[in-house]
Amino acid sequence: MTPKYNELTSEEARVIEGKGTEAPFTGEYDDFYVPGTFICRRCNLPLFSSQAKFDAHCGWPAFDDSFSGALVRLPDPDGMRTEIECANCHAHLGHEFIGEYLTDKNVRECVNSVSIKFVKEGDELPEVIK
Repeated sequence: MTPKYNELTSEEARVIEGKGTEAPFTGEYDDFYVPGTFICRRCNLPLFSSQAKFDAHCGWPAFDDSFSGALVRLPDPDGMRTEIECANCHAHLGHEFIGEYLTDKNVRECVNSVSIKFVKEGDELPEVIK
């Protein structure tokens, strides 16, 4: 039986299912710094703590850490980048970059805002759809 994931808008589906990219500096979470948790828009899996978010000046939300087991890393078809997906539902999130020295962890998870949702600290996380 196929899981019934959260309903997506056409733009969310283009990015999440079609492995697209939203335009830089347009996403709701690019310049967003509130304590809480970022979850997968399609299945609700917790992906990133707001404490891992930093301003990479790249036009997309950037994180230097993810929750253990939350991401799958795959070679991108362009042969130059590493794609990151949700480990639960394989939603396309964005790309991982290593070696830029933007933080002490030396990693940038560059994520499309339409691929994630934010849950404010203190609010209950929704159930993960498996």
